[in-house]
Amino acid sequence: MLTVTDLGLQFADRKLFQHVNLKFVPGNCYGIIGANGAGKSSFLRILSGEMEPSSGEVSLSKGERMSVLGQDHYAFDAHTALDTVILGNPRLYEIEREKEEIYSKPDFSDEDGERAAALEGEFAELGGWTMEADAATLLNSLGIPEALHQQKMSALAGREKVKVILAQALFGHPDVLILDEPTNDLDIAAIAWLEEFLINYEGVVIVVSHDRHFLNNVCTYIADVDFGRIKLYTGNYDFWYQSSQLALQMQKEQNKKREEQRKALQTFIERFSANASKSRQATSRKKLLEKISVDEIEPSNRRYPFITFQKNRDAGNEILRVDGLARFVDGVKAFDKVSFTVGKGDKIAFVGNENAISALFEVLAGEAEADFGEHRWGVTITASYFPKDHSPFFPKDEPLSILDWLRQFSLDDTTDTYLRGFLGKMLFSGDEVFKSSAVLSGGEKVRCMLARMMLKEGNVLLMDQPTNHLDLETITALNNGMSDFSGNILFTSHDHELISSVANRVIDLSPDGMVDFRGSYDEYLQKKLGIQV
Repeated sequence: MLTVTDLGLQFADRKLFQHVNLKFVPGNCYGIIGANGAGKSSFLRILSGEMEPSSGEVSLSKGERMSVLGQDHYAFDAHTALDTVILGNPRLYEIEREKEEIYSKPDFSDEDGERAAALEGEFAELGGWTMEADAATLLNSLGIPEALHQQKMSALAGREKVKVILAQALFGHPDVLILDEPTNDLDIAAIAWLEEFLINYEGVVIVVSHDRHFLNNVCTYIADVDFGRIKLYTGNYDFWYQSSQLALQMQKEQNKKREEQRKALQTFIERFSANASKSRQATSRKKLLEKISVDEIEPSNRRYPFITFQKNRDAGNEILRVDGLARFVDGVKAFDKVSFTVGKGDKIAFVGNENAISALFEVLAGEAEADFGEHRWGVTITASYFPKDHSPFFPKDEPLSILDWLRQFSLDDTTDTYLRGFLGKMLFSGDEVFKSSAVLSGGEKVRCMLARMMLKEGNVLLMDQPTNHLDLETITALNNGMSDFSGNILFTSHDHELISSVANRVIDLSPDGMVDFRGSYDEYLQKKLGIQV
């Protein structure tokens, strides 16, 4: 068990949180959420001992071991992939090396024999006899083939290194597991395996992630870092979000009788609990939801953008026809033999090779030419494009205020009042609209690009990785906006929840061709990978 007592963290005059008292209990997964800059990563670093708090303490039960997902993917370049995983339990690795040194001595003494015997006992207790097999099992499960197990880390590709470092954190059954963005750069099969691993994990799991689907599948509790405190809530992310929004709505409807509000909240709890029992979530999560008190549900203080895409006109019967498109980028084939027709109501998620998808979207948006084939938009179509690389929209040598930046994309109304309406929806208010576009963060730039898309009022949205750099609040708002949009959407994203809740068709694109699947993303995964979502 991990115990947090009267914990506080302050930088200069800014208090991130104070008087935090929490207990992290085995058999549970705790999702740490909070707005960007609220202190999530700092809280994890304090829990792991990498950072000292301003006040209070963190204590781990005696004899227990903590494992932390490493962020430096180059720290083990001199080791093999298998040894890197075993290094997840440093003591076990040290014993193995000391044993080898003792047994290799030409003049083996009685003292050496006694030391070796003691090491052998500890080695067996820590699972040393199966450590290589256990490490190999983790690597195989994450998609690292045996041929790479003895390769040096320096020879592995970036995404292979990510998987090895994750296997290292999971190795040796640690009592407390701390994971900061564990799904980053993982393929869908590896994420599905990790979810199953964590659902059945008997220790304490503490995780920060922007992947709502992942948080929903693995979490039994949500720890919300907000307004100087960290509070624990029962349930997964969706339960926290929906219940807090419901409580906020009721707070605004103060004329309703208190008893009516309690009944509405109780009905919500019962309905969510019933749905949870049918999912892959752990059985314990349903039991926790059944025990929750209405008084535990509080309105959220979090600010959410309001993302709504309006159409300047309805689309006709012809949306988009693509016939035999192919493109080479720097002499390398990006995609080939791409043909499909977009019909009314289609919201298509593009998955597969990211470079191929971006190259195709550039062609469809008119930003690049195909080498072979053709495509034709319908005469009633206005496509609004969100590029993966939007840095050209923010030149550092000619910076504008956010207000003037958006003004250049408005063809009809360029008044401050009109433009402030769009920026306000993206949480730019007051004097913030005069902030220079040259100093915006990644997330702020994405919010500006989304404001630009709303301003254009296209009836087709073409979106290449729109969730990159966004916090959970903006991702949730974007998800809602895309779900509610009545036009067509062609998009790609790493966000599982976004794809599964928006797309009704999936196109799997590779440099050599494509597969067109008419159905939901979860149905597609089940058919292609055998993954039950």
